[in-house]
Amino acid sequence: MGSAPASDDVYLRQTVRTAAKLLVVGHFAVGKTTFVGSLSEIKPLRTEETMTQAGALVDDLAGIDGKSTTTVAMDFGRLTLSDQLVLYLFGAPGQKRFTRLWQDMTQGALGALVLADTRRLDQSFDVMGLLEEHDLPYAVAVNHFDGAPSYHEDEIREALDLLPDTPLVTCDARDRISSTHALIALVQYLQVRNAHRVHV
Repeated sequence: MGSAPASDDVYLRQTVRTAAKLLVVGHFAVGKTTFVGSLSEIKPLRTEETMTQAGALVDDLAGIDGKSTTTVAMDFGRLTLSDQLVLYLFGAPGQKRFTRLWQDMTQGALGALVLADTRRLDQSFDVMGLLEEHDLPYAVAVNHFDGAPSYHEDEIREALDLLPDTPLVTCDARDRISSTHALIALVQYLQVRNAHRVHV
């Protein structure tokens, strides 16, 4: 899964028989667009728009430097895992006003990767709560930001009130290898859950 993209072509291999859908979610300005872009083997679909003064009333930029655009619909990327399997990544906008949009995106998804920021961990609760309402399993990846405080895994797990079996990893959404490791953590978790359900 950590291998390089199979091809620069925009078309799927003719041998692909199975497609899997995963969501990349998280609060506003946590790095979802960057994460999808670092993994996608095709030019990712992005629906970013320039932030305006009108948005300042609803988009909290406290502690966020250099944020000038925001996703208004979704990000989309593709990653071919084998000759027969392709993974589609859907990045959802993080603001509460887009909740209905990404709730619709949960349809057909196998699971979600929740990106979190140690400067704003409390903002992850709404996202995780919505995933739980839709019974969508998830893993959490703490995205690295320069200058952000660093905490021990146990402290983050407690702060986010994660269940013992919920994966918690760190990543740098700008780095393909780091993002791949975060995605692997989610996929492995989903495999274990599905195997457990089969044997129950």
